[in-house]
Amino acid sequence: MKKEASELLGFVPQKDIVYNELLPYKDKLDEESNETLAQIKGNLGRAVQLREIWPGVLFWTRKLSTYMRLYGRKFSKEDHVLFVKLLYELVTIPKLEISMMQSFARLLITLLKKKELLSREDVELPWRPLYELQDRILYSKTEHLGLNWFPSSLRPRSSSKHILVKLAQRCSVEAVLKALIKSCRPYFPESATQEMLDEWKPLMCPFDVTMQKAMGYFELFLPTTLPPELHDKGFKLWFDELISLWVSVQNLPSWEVNLVSLFARLANDNIGYIDWDPYIPTIFTRTLRSLNLPVGSSQMLVSRYLTNAYDIGHVVVWISALLGGPSKQTQTQLRGLFNSIASFFHPSNHGRWLMKLMKLLQRLPASVVKRLHRERYRTPTWLTPVPESHLLSEQDITDFVESMKQPVLLSMFSKTGSLDAAQALQNLALLRPETYPAMETLTEPHQLTATLSCMISVARTLVAGGQRFPEGPTHMLPLLMRALPGIDPNDFSKCMITFQLIATCVTLVPLVDCSAAVQTRNDLTQVEKELCSASAEFEDFVLQFIDRCFALIDTSTLEQTREEVETEKMTHLESLLELGLSSTFYTIFTQCSMELFKVALEKVFNFATTNVFETHVAGRMVADMCRAATKSHPAEALKLFLPHCCNAILQISSNEEVLNEEELDKELMWNLQLLSEVTRVDGDQMLLYRSQLVQILQLTLHLKCKQGYSLACKLLYHILRSSSLIYPREYCSLPGGVQQHTDTYLPIKDWGRPGDLWNLDIQWHMPSTEEREFVFYLLDLLLKPELQRLQKHTQGEQDMSRDDVLQSLSIVHNCLLGASPLLPPVYGEPMPGLINSMVELHETKVYTGVDYDLSRENYRQDICKAIRPLLHHTLEHSEDDIKSLFSIIKIINDVLHFKGSHKHEFDSRWKSFSMIKKSMENKLHGSKQHIRALLIDRVMLQHELRNLTIEGCIYRCVHQDLINDLLRLSTSRYSQVRSKAQNVLFTALGTYNFCCRDIIPAVLEYLDPDRTDVTQQQFKGALYCLLGNHSGICLATLQYWECIALTWPAIVRSGMSPSMSLEKPSIVRLFDDLADKVHRQYETIGLDFSIPESCVELALKMMKSSNPKPTPGAASEQQELEGRKRQEQKNKDSVQKYEKLVMDLLECRNMPWKFEQIAIGFLSLMLRDDRPLPSSAVLFFVESLNHDSLLVRNGAISAVSGILKQLKRPHKKVAVNPYDISELKSSLQSCDGKAHSSLLVGDRADNQWLQYDSSRLPRSQQDWEEYCFIEKTHWGYSTWPRKLMLYAPPEEQPKQGKTREEMNESEQIIYDHFSDRLFIDQFIQYLSLEERKGNDKFSPRRFCLFKGLFRNFDDAFLPLLMPHMERLVADSHESTQRCVAEIISGLIRGSKHWSYSKVEKLWALLCPLIRKALSNITIETYADWGTCIATACESRDPRKLHWLFEMLMESPVTGEGGSFVDACRLYVLQGGLAQQEWRVPELLHRLLQYLEPKLTQVYKNVRERIGSVLTYIFMIDVNLPHTQPTTSPRIGEFTERVLARLKPLTEGEEEIQNHIMEENTEGDQDERTQAIRLLKTVLKWLMTSAGRSFSSAVPEQLRLLPLLFRIAPVENDDSYDEMKRDAKTCLSLMSQGLLYSEQISQVLDALEEISRSSSWHARYTVLTYLQVMVFYNLFTFLSDAKAVGDVRALVLRLLEDEQLEVREMAATTLSGLLQCNFLSIDEPMQAHFESLSKTRLPKRRRRELGSVVDTIPSAGNDHTDICNLVRRHAGVLGLSACILSSPYDVPTWMPQILMDLSAHLNDTQPIEMTVKKTLSDFRRTHHDNWQEHKQKFTDDQLLVLTDLLVSPCYYA
Repeated sequence: MKKEASELLGFVPQKDIVYNELLPYKDKLDEESNETLAQIKGNLGRAVQLREIWPGVLFWTRKLSTYMRLYGRKFSKEDHVLFVKLLYELVTIPKLEISMMQSFARLLITLLKKKELLSREDVELPWRPLYELQDRILYSKTEHLGLNWFPSSLRPRSSSKHILVKLAQRCSVEAVLKALIKSCRPYFPESATQEMLDEWKPLMCPFDVTMQKAMGYFELFLPTTLPPELHDKGFKLWFDELISLWVSVQNLPSWEVNLVSLFARLANDNIGYIDWDPYIPTIFTRTLRSLNLPVGSSQMLVSRYLTNAYDIGHVVVWISALLGGPSKQTQTQLRGLFNSIASFFHPSNHGRWLMKLMKLLQRLPASVVKRLHRERYRTPTWLTPVPESHLLSEQDITDFVESMKQPVLLSMFSKTGSLDAAQALQNLALLRPETYPAMETLTEPHQLTATLSCMISVARTLVAGGQRFPEGPTHMLPLLMRALPGIDPNDFSKCMITFQLIATCVTLVPLVDCSAAVQTRNDLTQVEKELCSASAEFEDFVLQFIDRCFALIDTSTLEQTREEVETEKMTHLESLLELGLSSTFYTIFTQCSMELFKVALEKVFNFATTNVFETHVAGRMVADMCRAATKSHPAEALKLFLPHCCNAILQISSNEEVLNEEELDKELMWNLQLLSEVTRVDGDQMLLYRSQLVQILQLTLHLKCKQGYSLACKLLYHILRSSSLIYPREYCSLPGGVQQHTDTYLPIKDWGRPGDLWNLDIQWHMPSTEEREFVFYLLDLLLKPELQRLQKHTQGEQDMSRDDVLQSLSIVHNCLLGASPLLPPVYGEPMPGLINSMVELHETKVYTGVDYDLSRENYRQDICKAIRPLLHHTLEHSEDDIKSLFSIIKIINDVLHFKGSHKHEFDSRWKSFSMIKKSMENKLHGSKQHIRALLIDRVMLQHELRNLTIEGCIYRCVHQDLINDLLRLSTSRYSQVRSKAQNVLFTALGTYNFCCRDIIPAVLEYLDPDRTDVTQQQFKGALYCLLGNHSGICLATLQYWECIALTWPAIVRSGMSPSMSLEKPSIVRLFDDLADKVHRQYETIGLDFSIPESCVELALKMMKSSNPKPTPGAASEQQELEGRKRQEQKNKDSVQKYEKLVMDLLECRNMPWKFEQIAIGFLSLMLRDDRPLPSSAVLFFVESLNHDSLLVRNGAISAVSGILKQLKRPHKKVAVNPYDISELKSSLQSCDGKAHSSLLVGDRADNQWLQYDSSRLPRSQQDWEEYCFIEKTHWGYSTWPRKLMLYAPPEEQPKQGKTREEMNESEQIIYDHFSDRLFIDQFIQYLSLEERKGNDKFSPRRFCLFKGLFRNFDDAFLPLLMPHMERLVADSHESTQRCVAEIISGLIRGSKHWSYSKVEKLWALLCPLIRKALSNITIETYADWGTCIATACESRDPRKLHWLFEMLMESPVTGEGGSFVDACRLYVLQGGLAQQEWRVPELLHRLLQYLEPKLTQVYKNVRERIGSVLTYIFMIDVNLPHTQPTTSPRIGEFTERVLARLKPLTEGEEEIQNHIMEENTEGDQDERTQAIRLLKTVLKWLMTSAGRSFSSAVPEQLRLLPLLFRIAPVENDDSYDEMKRDAKTCLSLMSQGLLYSEQISQVLDALEEISRSSSWHARYTVLTYLQVMVFYNLFTFLSDAKAVGDVRALVLRLLEDEQLEVREMAATTLSGLLQCNFLSIDEPMQAHFESLSKTRLPKRRRRELGSVVDTIPSAGNDHTDICNLVRRHAGVLGLSACILSSPYDVPTWMPQILMDLSAHLNDTQPIEMTVKKTLSDFRRTHHDNWQEHKQKFTDDQLLVLTDLLVSPCYYA
């Protein structure tokens, strides 16, 4: 194959689309593709060389992607590499417009998609340009100020704090970039890994957002596909460090997900090269945790467990990569995982966790199949193969399938998941076909549909059988027969799924009766004999099926279903049913042998001809059945149907009057309908009956009755279409159709056989000369007279009624649709001068097997010529003839675009093809082993795709005329006509090059305010044309300066148009939608279109390549110079157009309010970061700050912040090696210089100087200049970067305090306004108003505005603002306080570069202000002040803000303003310190020292606040690898001190009551009271830290456990006081914590000790704690045998506890542990329980009848009696735990245990209760499948059981 191809093409194609080889005109394709490729190479190279990025480069890259859609990667490897390199250069052009970057990126992704085609030797791509691109776009510094607009980003931006939230929503750019980096990753150079680590490791500061950034970059960029010899330069550099980080981080920070994704990819790319065994328990424990399953009774979930849970997709890849290999650990754990969660899959369970479980179930088998395919079937590529030792063995696969079987079969019937289960089954069946569910019931509809959908997915593996499951095929026939009752007229979904199943199975099996072969041949196996004799039933099956369908049709005739409703259309369900019916019929007829077909055909024919059906519902279904029959074997079927129908029609219509009747005879209608359907067959078969057909057409096309002539038109359409189209004649599963069996050929051998791609042997129908002749004969006979009639009508020579016009149009339309494949496209002169390009822009010519006969008249042109005058005539004379207009719109659409198939039909066929392919494909063997019918379908789709490819058509005059007609229709009077015409218009606009530029002025004319003749309908129509539809082009936001410079001002000006009225809500809504769409879709349009030299070099290389040689060749020097000139000119033009647009928008003054707002919205989109706004616009925005509309003011605030950013003077930065900084050196010397241990992170000698030290604060100008301030908090925590960017010394920075004369015009405008007292007064007054009562928050926008003012103009405006600030601080209203907070935070952040004297003065003013504010703080404002201080401290060196910190630290808790003020001050302080993270240990120590005596607070709100502050104080004390012990406060030391103060509580034995009332009585409180208060605060701290810190301090928490166990209540009761509730919450949160393996023994020891406590509450709580803890750390526990033993011993001991509640809880815990397979039911355990349960009890004393029943023996009795009762109860509880642990099945040990239990039914209480409860639970859970479960018991046992389970009679 390859050889021949390469000789024809002159090169070896990389990977072309194989289906092209099967097209009937394949010989022409090589020539065509070579020509196209040569054009693409030549023109793309030229365009780059001539520096013409638009339209040249863009146009030809789009052509390249079309080329790849049509031919695949049909170019040589050299070309491939050149394309990749060129596009890489284009994507990374620094100033490229984002939309262009995206289209280049998408193409590059497609080029790199099949990574096996290019190896690392072929191409190497640098990683840094991509990183810079990603950084520039995702972490854009100017975007939140509105200086950069990215597509689909959120519009009103807020400050950088929220950037991470934004990232989630910026899907399109973000996703494209991610995919791009993924595709380029394998080609990064080998040095890349080390460079990346150097670049991003300094960002790894876990308390900072940069950690997320670093991890995101690692996940995205680190290459993992390096060959083994390069592993030292690859993952080995980072693996240990990152995996140890992952193992040690505990509370699921958001970046843990990135790590998991990275490890999953690493494992999958390097199977067998990494030893994962030590991490496997951790991997499975964390996977189980991230499923968030509910465990235990009282569960509190930490919210971040839900938001940051792992993506199941990554987990699945990771697990499937770990399977196999020498140690079988993964498989063991996987079985454990599924056993432990199996019961969650049971259909009776339901919850929000179910989706994840189903996803796990569906993805895991798919992932394993993918891996197995890669190991066994994929052709080896340059990627590293899996080493022998780690290949999956047969045993591995069997084990895997076994472990998954139970959950999959359980989940088949779940409420949501039968589809997921079906996919899982399909993949499991590929691995092991033996798994297949049985069809038991046909009654329970949900179960049935679930079973059927699973059957469909395993059908193919079932039929194929194979060595492992030879008896598979024998199940087929019984299955089909059993499915027949599913065709049930009363249950729609059952019907559909049954059709699907039958069609699927029959596609796989030729229906031939070969039962005779059993006698004639003797070489058959047993299974083959069975199959042969069974195949006699096929006839029975087919006839029964047909009967069932007849019954279905009888119930769905129109008369029966809707008598009273007048609609005649089919309902949606009926049309689906019709589709299912006809496709199933067609499949069956195609797969029948001839004998069987004849029997069936006879049956269908009789049914169709002996009844008369109404033509709407039943008639359509019957006609479809007949069509299916004729389509599969045309010659035989047409013989029956055609003559019959024709005769019937001629007989009825021989009577003249019939033709003019309004209501036609039913029989005539039915025969016409039948005829119109059966003619949809091969054209050459129909030619035999041409004379009859023509006669019928002439008779019926002009019937008076609309239904009648519509059917006749349909007949005409089908006759024309089947003679002129190219299509495959048959879709049988065997090439050459189904044969009878002979001695050599046995059809059953072909069951389930895949089609052979190279011998598909498709029978194509290509229109023959006779057929063409027939088509043109019909057109001359029928179409021409109609066109002439219409022309006469428009010229006024002949009058036609509306109905006649409609009838004519209908005939014209159907002729056009039917014959269009043979009609050449409309032709005309190209439109000149829309755009000038130095590169040719051809349209792609795609050959689709039709050679147009240009000698005949072009009917397309004729139709066009007749229809346009008719349209104008109709619009002028009868504009309300809507039906004709609809028809004309359709005709125009089809004249323009229709060549045999419609785009939307193609799309839906492509979709359904993909779905069928998915449900029947063989992912394991791959390589296109689909069924023949599917392959033929795919080839046909390829042909249609070529047919629909009309990329970049030249815009000709004809098109212009038609588009103008459409525009006229789009603005006509009736809304339905408008919307239909608009849709056609948008399609046309998307097809022809640059025609939008031609149409925009025409649309805008309707909006012109000077025109008075525009109606409101035209106005609305024009607005809709600008708006566009959701998929197509939107004229209002075309990304070109030329276009928006026209449309935007026009939209704003239309506010003055006389036809505009704001009273009409529809018009207001339209303007809103328009403005909204512009804001959503606008992206910053480039001003700089230059192409760098590196691209040009590559382009020249491409021009020199050969095979095929690029045409045209390289450009001359002359042209290149011209190109450069043009490009410079284009850049200049862009700037001019930009400034003109701004001016035009500014001119729109004195508009209605709506349009003022739209104008300011458009203007704010004009802000950019590469060009300052013209000063007139600056003036406009500054004045708008005091506009009286709130919306305008807010827009202006954002805009002015952006303008200030544009005007910011750049501060010079220099790159410094951190180790040269003098302060770093001196702090190293003070620690004896031992710093270069590069591994350690955290508080080290070389970053100590960064920390806040009150003895070394800058207190003079000199200090200020000498100190090296590092503003970003993350620098230095991890490793130092090679080069750190620092600000240059002050003398090199721009001059401070410029005078007005030194400013430029824009700066002067701002300066003047803000120095004007009246302006400021008004401005502040507006700012201190409420916007939305109660919903206002600190506004980042205003903060940016003030920050910009103080940054650009130093303290120039302070004197004017100061009095306002003092006044605002004194006023305690919410809005005034917020306003002053915004100013203060802006002021602090804006003073970054001020000189020391200015800063000192500033703080002298600010400190008293903030003090005052904090004393006035209220419940409404404390959050704003917290945000204010936090924003002020963000990314600032703490030493610069020492005034602020010292002031805040003065005395946060004074008790002066009451408890509330104390809590608020703590909140504000915490906001500031939290921003500083690890750099203020001294302050944290001071704060802790200050707070410790105050921990015994009385007030709840202060306690909560202190708890939260403690969390932040200890946040820095993390337990991460390679981290130095912190110099910040440590939890261990703190816990020691706390425990010492809690002594009074730990020593006493009595119950701890919260008996302190919350009153502030100072004085003699005893130690115990103080301790209780302290405890309450400590609880708050434990609760808040559970969700926030990175590692839980387990050893410290354990020391507090005993206390918590004593307080926590047992029942769920809300009436408890706060302390008890908190204790309970703490326990719940702690039990869910993730434990390291070394901590398990510590925890168990603590629990062991508490379980011996005297309080039964504590013992009870130990059990609940244990349940959750074990489940949430399941695999870590299981990997430690001693721990399992300890847990078991502990539970069994508590099972014999003297307290009844504890015993019962122990039993529940035990059954839970058994259920999740933590413990197993083994002999010793069973024996232990049985011996316990046989403990003898003393005889009961006979009671007098009147006495009270006394359950617990009275004290007079012997103590041993009680012990015996307890032991006996323990045994019974143990047995009942065993039974309850398998709620859904009956293991072998169960019957015996049930018998043991039943012996205790009459014991004393509480034993009797336990037994009864157990039995009733058993009955409840096993009731559903009792028929199955029954089999497991002997008859005697069943007798006993029935006695027990039937409830006793009440009257006995």
